[in-house]
Amino acid sequence: MAGLIPQTFIDDLLSRADIVDVVDKRVTLKKSGKNYSACCPFHKEKTPSFSVQPERQFYYCFGCGAGGNAIGFIMNFDQVDFPQAVESLARDNGMEVPREESATATRRQSENGKLFEVLEEASKFYCSQLRHHEQRKSAVDYLKSRGVSGEVARDFSIGYAPPGWDNLLKATADGASAQQTLLKAGLVVEKESRGSSSGDSANAKETRYYDRFRHRIIFPIRDSRGRTIAFGGRVLGDDKPKYLNSPETPVFHKGAELYGLFEAKKSSNKLKRILIVEGYMDVIALAQMGIRNSVATLGTATSDRHLTRLFRLVPEAVFCFDGDNAGRTAAWRALEASLPEMQDGRQVKFLFLPEGEDPDTLVRKIGEGEFNKLIEQATPLEQFFFDKLSEGLDIKTIEGRARLSNVAKPLIAKFPKGIYGQLMLDKLSQTLGVASESLDKLQQAQAPRKDNNAAHPLPPPFADVPDSPDFDTAMPPSSEPWTPRPKQPSGSTLNVYRKPAAVKAIELLLQNPEVAMAITQDLSPLHSAGDEGRQLLLSLIGMIKRDPETDTPTLLGYCSGSPFGNQITRLKSENITPVEGLEQEFLQIVDKILSDVLKKLESQKRREALNSKFGAAPSGSTDDEPPPAVS
Repeated sequence: MAGLIPQTFIDDLLSRADIVDVVDKRVTLKKSGKNYSACCPFHKEKTPSFSVQPERQFYYCFGCGAGGNAIGFIMNFDQVDFPQAVESLARDNGMEVPREESATATRRQSENGKLFEVLEEASKFYCSQLRHHEQRKSAVDYLKSRGVSGEVARDFSIGYAPPGWDNLLKATADGASAQQTLLKAGLVVEKESRGSSSGDSANAKETRYYDRFRHRIIFPIRDSRGRTIAFGGRVLGDDKPKYLNSPETPVFHKGAELYGLFEAKKSSNKLKRILIVEGYMDVIALAQMGIRNSVATLGTATSDRHLTRLFRLVPEAVFCFDGDNAGRTAAWRALEASLPEMQDGRQVKFLFLPEGEDPDTLVRKIGEGEFNKLIEQATPLEQFFFDKLSEGLDIKTIEGRARLSNVAKPLIAKFPKGIYGQLMLDKLSQTLGVASESLDKLQQAQAPRKDNNAAHPLPPPFADVPDSPDFDTAMPPSSEPWTPRPKQPSGSTLNVYRKPAAVKAIELLLQNPEVAMAITQDLSPLHSAGDEGRQLLLSLIGMIKRDPETDTPTLLGYCSGSPFGNQITRLKSENITPVEGLEQEFLQIVDKILSDVLKKLESQKRREALNSKFGAAPSGSTDDEPPPAVS
């Protein structure tokens, strides 16, 4: 998208992002007092001198002097330019980057700042009502009955919304503008009513506002930086619903937030796991009993965004559900969301509670020590995975094992490349009584490649790509004639890839751009290639030939404005060829592509010659065949 990124948007983005999350996603941080530390990613060192300061939202290395904000860190670490870094940070925070300075962007940034202010003011109001309101006794009694101490109530800023239609309105709203801010923050509800029956106003409508939360225990929801962004309310009477959440607002997206995450981070310098429960009071009750590492989703199923945030903080996530059918169904949904996130070193477990119990009731019944034992004994993901899929199947029979294979393989394919996914495949092979190597081949042959985010399937490879601007000058002609590269001896043949040869060549080129310099053949015949993949490969090779210093980020940037951008970025992450064999494999694939193109050109010339001889119209130059696969 053309145009400059407004400074107001950048300021807004930096105010929403937490530099600790940004850095910890790429470098493992350890808590050190108020700050976080690690070995610097920008120079070699054995003693950590790299510091991240949450209060200043700044990083600095005392060894090499590198420092800056979240955007600067992404630029340096990911080796991208400023716009790409902004796009990356915005994407992680669910924001769309505007490209033109506008009054709208300026106004939005200002409005969001007002929302944070009024939400914090509301939180203080609710806390004061729990201490001083004349009708606070019902709220205090309820919290005492649930075993909530004053210390825990303070740590989580638990408050009270008293009965009445406009308590918050009267305390915080001063004029129409303030009412609109409260409305955008989700704190009040708008309602139209008929005007008075006198005169011309009989049919006029009047807009009125009333408090969203009334006669409820209030649980402030905070972002990773500790700012109040929304509220949850537990009713004290018989009103419905029992629990009420703030609506979606410009600063609150419930599908990405977790209640208690800020408090969990604040409670310990060395969190090892996060316990995921279902409700506010579960988090509060566990904290009351000394278990301060629990969080709750906000009325939504666990998403990949939730898990991404959690795994930036800890290597282990434990889901806690009821042991009934509904709980196990929810657990399975959580498992499916977890699969693409299961990189090496991460662990997911499932704790199923006895019937009729929830974390709140159970922890008060058995105590902190016994509850922690249950967490330690929670069911690992792999066990729940195979137990669930094997339900109703007789895996002693061939039919049962075949059905298990059919349902398990597509799910295992969602695992990222690495040891975890391979071990899951090994486990399946043991269960089926099939050699791991055979099952692996079946997996490659039958399972479609999935993106790590199951909600976003891969686009068709290289579809509808505009012409590259440098095709005619991409590759200088060479006087050296093309000759096929000799086949490799047995034992060093190419791996079998079920993908277009040009796609595989681009993968290898992105792993090591220098391999393009080993090409000595004249690649000008590729200008006539009809598919975009071969043309893109030619352009990338030409860029490297003209400037041998061209690096991977530059090559990626070349394609960033086209549908190739996401595809190429994904290809870069698939390092499947050892470095020592990369150049030879790349050259063989290029030879294969060139050979196929020359054969087709020669065949076309023969057809045109025959057509000319017999007076027929010349055939077109379109190539309806798919690009050759590497074999």
